[in-house]
Amino acid sequence: MAEPWTIGTLLQWTKQYFRDKGVENPRLDADVLLSSLLGKDRIYLYVHFDQPMESDELVAFREMVRRRAARVPVAYITGHREFMGMEFQVSPAVLIPRPDTEILVEAAIGRLAGVQDGVILDVGTGSGAVLIGTLSRTDGCRGVGVDISSTALEVAKTNAARLLKADQATFLQADMFPPEPILFDAILSNPPYITSAEMAMLAPEVLQEPELALDGGADGLDFYRRLVADGRRYLKPSGFMAFEVGAGQASAVSCVAAHAGWRTEKIIPDYAGIERVVVLRREEQEASNHENTVL
Repeated sequence: MAEPWTIGTLLQWTKQYFRDKGVENPRLDADVLLSSLLGKDRIYLYVHFDQPMESDELVAFREMVRRRAARVPVAYITGHREFMGMEFQVSPAVLIPRPDTEILVEAAIGRLAGVQDGVILDVGTGSGAVLIGTLSRTDGCRGVGVDISSTALEVAKTNAARLLKADQATFLQADMFPPEPILFDAILSNPPYITSAEMAMLAPEVLQEPELALDGGADGLDFYRRLVADGRRYLKPSGFMAFEVGAGQASAVSCVAAHAGWRTEKIIPDYAGIERVVVLRREEQEASNHENTVL
């Protein structure tokens, strides 16, 4: 009679299977998938290594393993991803939130501290992670998330309903900016910034994420040009724009912004030291501040 599958033997087998299939983090992915299936944290798995698996659990886990071996991202299999200490629902309709994007949220939170009745715009909101993450730590603000994808907006609405107060965030379908001109205290965006050449070299997992959320055009800067060209009409004179950028793009984005009449307030590195966030102010803010000082 065959030995029953236990948590320990299942994890060991899955780790080796993933390694043979070229999965980058075989042990971590095995742990995360089984934790999600059982509704337990990873520590539980190690404490209960000898716990037998039920037959229905084995069937369900086998399907999860099959999808991961086919290079479906773990977050799409489990249906959620942690961001800013919160669990966000995700689906193939939205970009999977990443730790680097928390740098953008933290930059916004610091600049919105003390703002009352503030309004934030998140362009290309996807799962709503940037907007919801910012609003969750910013008292006195509400926000608008815009996305061209109606399916992505449904994911964002679901996350907002679970993670924010009622009516703290609204969501609109549009190509870039809201159809009605509204003045915002902050315009945030993690736009598509991968170059067309880089798109062909992405990992299989990344290629399963929405192309609309990845492809930034020939030089990766198409969406930044649109943001800085039209953003002025939607920003209060005292407001700011902050964008996530790809590795090596900060100077180019800053240059594009300068030609459109923006001043780069700060370029912020991520945890690896890569310039990751560009914060912009309107050029006339400097002149206004100078006039107030002289007076």
